[in-house]
Amino acid sequence: MPVPVVTHYQPHPPESHPTRQRPVRLVARNMKNARNLAPHHHAWGQLTYTPKGMLQVIADNTIWFVPPMRAIWIPPTITHEIRTLADSQLRVLQIHADASPFPGQRCVVLEVSGLLKELIAGMAQFDGACARESRMAQVIIDELQHARPLPIDLPMPGDKRLKTLCELLLANPANNASLDQLARQVGASPRTLSRLFERELHMRFSNWRQQMRLARATPLIASGMPLSQVAAELGYTSQSAFSAMFKKTLGQPPSAFFNR
Repeated sequence: MPVPVVTHYQPHPPESHPTRQRPVRLVARNMKNARNLAPHHHAWGQLTYTPKGMLQVIADNTIWFVPPMRAIWIPPTITHEIRTLADSQLRVLQIHADASPFPGQRCVVLEVSGLLKELIAGMAQFDGACARESRMAQVIIDELQHARPLPIDLPMPGDKRLKTLCELLLANPANNASLDQLARQVGASPRTLSRLFERELHMRFSNWRQQMRLARATPLIASGMPLSQVAAELGYTSQSAFSAMFKKTLGQPPSAFFNR
Protein backbone atom coordinates (compact mmCIF):
# COMPACT_ATOMS: atom_id res chain seq x y z
CA MET A 1 0.00 0.00 0.00
CA PRO A 2 1.53 3.36 -1.03
CA VAL A 3 2.29 6.22 1.35
CA PRO A 4 -0.71 8.60 1.42
CA VAL A 5 -0.22 12.21 0.28
CA VAL A 6 -1.32 14.69 2.96
CA THR A 7 -2.32 18.32 2.47
CA HIS A 8 -2.68 19.41 6.11
CA TYR A 9 -0.03 21.25 8.11
CA GLN A 10 -0.13 19.23 11.31
CA PRO A 11 2.88 17.27 12.69
CA HIS A 12 3.35 13.77 11.36
CA PRO A 13 1.84 11.08 13.62
CA PRO A 14 4.22 8.95 15.74
CA GLU A 15 3.61 5.85 13.63
CA SER A 16 5.34 7.59 10.68
CA HIS A 17 8.49 8.46 12.67
CA PRO A 18 11.75 6.63 11.87
CA THR A 19 13.04 3.97 14.23
CA ARG A 20 16.21 1.87 14.45
CA GLN A 21 14.27 -0.93 12.75
CA ARG A 22 12.95 1.41 10.01
CA PRO A 23 15.57 4.19 9.89
CA VAL A 24 14.23 5.86 6.73
CA ARG A 25 10.55 6.77 6.45
CA LEU A 26 8.93 8.77 3.68
CA VAL A 27 6.18 11.34 4.21
CA ALA A 28 4.44 12.90 1.17
CA ARG A 29 2.91 16.36 1.59
CA ASN A 30 1.55 18.81 -0.98
CA MET A 31 1.45 22.48 0.01
CA LYS A 32 -0.06 25.55 -1.61
CA ASN A 33 1.97 28.68 -2.34
CA ALA A 34 2.80 31.04 0.55
CA ARG A 35 2.15 28.49 3.30
CA ASN A 36 4.32 28.04 6.37
CA LEU A 37 5.32 25.17 8.57
CA ALA A 38 5.98 27.01 11.84
CA PRO A 39 9.39 26.69 13.54
CA HIS A 40 9.82 23.19 14.92
CA HIS A 41 12.43 20.48 15.46
CA HIS A 42 12.54 16.72 15.83
CA ALA A 43 14.91 14.00 16.99
CA TRP A 44 15.55 12.66 13.48
CA GLY A 45 17.18 14.22 10.43
CA GLN A 46 15.10 15.21 7.43
CA LEU A 47 15.71 15.32 3.69
CA THR A 48 13.02 17.43 2.04
CA TYR A 49 12.90 16.93 -1.74
CA THR A 50 10.79 19.11 -4.05
CA PRO A 51 10.00 17.35 -7.35
CA LYS A 52 7.77 20.35 -8.03
CA GLY A 53 7.73 23.75 -6.33
CA MET A 54 10.08 26.07 -4.47
CA LEU A 55 10.91 26.18 -0.77
CA GLN A 56 12.54 28.61 1.61
CA VAL A 57 13.96 27.12 4.80
CA ILE A 58 15.02 29.29 7.73
CA ALA A 59 17.30 27.82 10.40
CA ASP A 60 20.22 28.95 12.54
CA ASN A 61 20.23 32.58 11.25
CA THR A 62 20.46 31.37 7.66
CA ILE A 63 18.00 31.26 4.76
CA TRP A 64 18.18 28.33 2.34
CA PHE A 65 16.37 28.26 -1.02
CA VAL A 66 15.38 24.87 -2.45
CA PRO A 67 14.62 24.93 -6.21
CA PRO A 68 12.54 22.26 -7.95
CA MET A 69 14.18 18.84 -8.28
CA ARG A 70 16.59 19.59 -5.42
CA ALA A 71 16.54 18.72 -1.72
CA ILE A 72 17.62 20.12 1.64
CA TRP A 73 19.14 18.15 4.48
CA ILE A 74 18.07 19.32 7.96
CA PRO A 75 20.04 17.65 10.78
CA PRO A 76 18.39 16.24 13.92
CA THR A 77 17.30 18.72 16.64
CA ILE A 78 17.76 21.81 14.41
CA THR A 79 14.83 24.23 14.75
CA HIS A 80 13.63 25.16 11.27
CA GLU A 81 10.78 26.87 9.48
CA ILE A 82 9.61 25.98 5.96
CA ARG A 83 7.86 28.39 3.60
CA THR A 84 6.55 27.60 0.13
CA LEU A 85 7.32 30.08 -2.67
CA ALA A 86 5.06 28.22 -5.13
CA ASP A 87 2.61 25.33 -5.05
CA SER A 88 4.95 22.57 -3.91
CA GLN A 89 5.22 18.81 -3.59
CA LEU A 90 7.30 17.80 -0.58
CA ARG A 91 8.69 14.29 -0.38
CA VAL A 92 10.28 14.07 3.03
CA LEU A 93 12.71 11.35 4.06
CA GLN A 94 12.79 11.20 7.85
CA ILE A 95 16.11 9.59 8.81
CA HIS A 96 16.86 8.23 12.28
CA ALA A 97 19.70 10.06 14.02
CA ASP A 98 21.76 6.85 14.21
CA ALA A 99 21.68 6.60 10.40
CA SER A 100 22.43 10.28 9.66
CA PRO A 101 24.33 10.51 6.33
CA PHE A 102 26.11 13.76 7.24
CA PRO A 103 28.23 14.88 10.20
CA GLY A 104 27.65 18.22 11.87
CA GLN A 105 24.62 20.37 12.53
CA ARG A 106 24.33 22.46 9.39
CA CYS A 107 21.63 22.34 6.73
CA VAL A 108 22.69 21.91 3.12
CA VAL A 109 20.90 22.05 -0.24
CA LEU A 110 21.75 19.04 -2.41
CA GLU A 111 21.68 18.08 -6.06
CA VAL A 112 19.36 15.08 -6.49
CA SER A 113 20.78 12.43 -8.79
CA GLY A 114 18.60 10.38 -11.10
CA LEU A 115 19.13 7.35 -8.88
CA LEU A 116 18.19 9.20 -5.70
CA LYS A 117 15.09 10.60 -7.41
CA GLU A 118 13.93 7.08 -8.29
CA LEU A 119 14.75 5.76 -4.81
CA ILE A 120 12.60 8.45 -3.20
CA ALA A 121 9.77 7.59 -5.58
CA GLY A 122 10.25 3.92 -4.72
CA MET A 123 10.00 4.59 -0.97
CA ALA A 124 6.50 5.97 -1.58
CA GLN A 125 5.39 2.40 -2.28
CA PHE A 126 5.98 1.23 1.28
CA ASP A 127 3.50 2.18 3.98
CA GLY A 128 4.58 -0.92 5.94
CA ALA A 129 7.92 -2.49 6.80
CA CYS A 130 9.45 -4.96 4.35
CA ALA A 131 12.86 -6.26 3.31
CA ARG A 132 12.85 -4.25 0.08
CA GLU A 133 12.27 -0.98 1.96
CA SER A 134 15.24 -1.82 4.20
CA ARG A 135 17.54 -2.43 1.23
CA MET A 136 16.43 0.78 -0.52
CA ALA A 137 17.02 2.76 2.68
CA GLN A 138 20.64 1.58 2.76
CA VAL A 139 21.18 2.70 -0.85
CA ILE A 140 19.55 6.08 -0.10
CA ILE A 141 21.99 6.74 2.77
CA ASP A 142 24.92 5.87 0.50
CA GLU A 143 23.62 8.05 -2.35
CA LEU A 144 23.10 11.02 -0.02
CA GLN A 145 26.70 10.81 1.16
CA HIS A 146 27.81 11.34 -2.44
CA ALA A 147 25.30 14.09 -3.34
CA ARG A 148 26.73 17.42 -4.54
CA PRO A 149 26.05 20.39 -2.21
CA LEU A 150 24.70 23.61 -3.75
CA PRO A 151 25.62 27.06 -2.34
CA ILE A 152 22.06 28.41 -2.24
CA ASP A 153 22.05 29.75 1.28
CA LEU A 154 22.19 33.20 2.79
CA PRO A 155 23.68 33.71 6.26
CA MET A 156 22.18 36.58 8.25
CA PRO A 157 24.01 38.54 10.98
CA GLY A 158 23.13 39.24 14.59
CA ASP A 159 24.76 42.69 14.84
CA LYS A 160 22.07 45.37 14.52
CA ARG A 161 24.06 47.60 12.16
CA LEU A 162 25.05 44.77 9.86
CA LYS A 163 21.55 43.31 9.92
CA THR A 164 20.13 46.71 8.86
CA LEU A 165 22.55 46.80 5.92
CA CYS A 166 21.71 43.25 4.85
CA GLU A 167 17.98 43.91 5.06
CA LEU A 168 18.40 47.06 2.93
CA LEU A 169 19.96 44.97 0.18
CA LEU A 170 17.47 42.14 0.53
CA ALA A 171 14.65 44.64 0.04
CA ASN A 172 16.36 46.07 -3.05
CA PRO A 173 18.87 43.57 -4.51
CA ALA A 174 19.49 45.85 -7.50
CA ASN A 175 21.09 48.40 -5.15
CA ASN A 176 24.71 48.73 -6.34
CA ALA A 177 25.82 51.16 -3.63
CA SER A 178 29.34 50.68 -2.32
CA LEU A 179 30.08 49.65 1.26
CA ASP A 180 31.19 53.24 1.95
CA GLN A 181 27.82 54.55 0.76
CA LEU A 182 25.84 51.95 2.70
CA ALA A 183 27.87 52.56 5.85
CA ARG A 184 26.54 56.13 6.05
CA GLN A 185 22.97 54.78 6.02
CA VAL A 186 23.47 52.36 8.92
CA GLY A 187 25.66 54.47 11.21
CA ALA A 188 28.89 52.48 11.09
CA SER A 189 32.24 52.90 9.41
CA PRO A 190 33.10 50.80 6.33
CA ARG A 191 36.00 49.30 8.25
CA THR A 192 33.70 48.21 11.09
CA LEU A 193 31.22 46.68 8.65
CA SER A 194 33.97 44.81 6.79
CA ARG A 195 35.19 43.39 10.09
CA LEU A 196 31.66 42.36 11.04
CA PHE A 197 31.12 40.58 7.70
CA GLU A 198 34.28 38.55 8.27
CA ARG A 199 33.57 37.84 11.94
CA GLU A 200 29.82 37.08 11.80
CA LEU A 201 29.28 35.77 8.27
CA HIS A 202 32.79 34.52 7.43
CA MET A 203 32.81 36.24 4.04
CA ARG A 204 33.49 39.59 2.43
CA PHE A 205 30.73 42.09 1.69
CA SER A 206 31.06 41.50 -2.08
CA ASN A 207 30.71 37.73 -1.59
CA TRP A 208 27.62 38.16 0.59
CA ARG A 209 25.96 40.46 -1.95
CA GLN A 210 26.61 37.95 -4.75
CA GLN A 211 25.28 35.12 -2.56
CA MET A 212 22.20 37.19 -1.75
CA ARG A 213 21.52 37.87 -5.42
CA LEU A 214 21.92 34.21 -6.30
CA ALA A 215 19.53 33.25 -3.49
CA ARG A 216 17.00 35.86 -4.64
CA ALA A 217 17.34 34.69 -8.26
CA THR A 218 16.25 31.10 -7.69
CA PRO A 219 12.58 31.78 -6.82
CA LEU A 220 12.31 34.39 -9.58
CA ILE A 221 13.58 31.99 -12.26
CA ALA A 222 11.52 29.11 -10.88
CA SER A 223 8.41 31.32 -11.17
CA GLY A 224 9.01 31.70 -14.92
CA MET A 225 10.37 35.26 -14.96
CA PRO A 226 12.50 35.89 -18.10
CA LEU A 227 16.23 35.87 -17.41
CA SER A 228 16.65 39.40 -18.75
CA GLN A 229 14.14 40.66 -16.18
CA VAL A 230 15.75 38.62 -13.39
CA ALA A 231 19.12 40.18 -14.23
CA ALA A 232 17.63 43.68 -14.10
CA GLU A 233 15.81 42.95 -10.81
CA LEU A 234 19.12 41.93 -9.25
CA GLY A 235 21.20 44.87 -10.49
CA TYR A 236 23.16 43.16 -13.29
CA THR A 237 23.99 45.24 -16.34
CA SER A 238 23.08 42.40 -18.71
CA GLN A 239 21.56 38.93 -18.83
CA SER A 240 24.94 37.51 -19.89
CA ALA A 241 26.67 38.97 -16.81
CA PHE A 242 24.07 37.38 -14.55
CA SER A 243 24.23 34.03 -16.37
CA ALA A 244 28.03 34.02 -16.08
CA MET A 245 27.81 34.50 -12.30
CA PHE A 246 25.16 31.78 -12.02
CA LYS A 247 27.19 29.29 -14.05
CA LYS A 248 30.41 30.05 -12.14
CA THR A 249 28.66 29.39 -8.81
CA LEU A 250 26.34 26.46 -9.65
CA GLY A 251 28.24 24.84 -12.52
CA GLN A 252 25.62 25.32 -15.23
CA PRO A 253 23.66 28.21 -16.78
CA PRO A 254 20.21 29.08 -15.34
CA SER A 255 18.31 27.55 -18.27
CA ALA A 256 19.97 24.15 -17.77
CA PHE A 257 19.68 24.30 -13.96
CA PHE A 258 15.93 24.92 -14.03
CA ASN A 259 15.04 22.77 -17.05
CA ARG A 260 16.17 19.48 -15.53
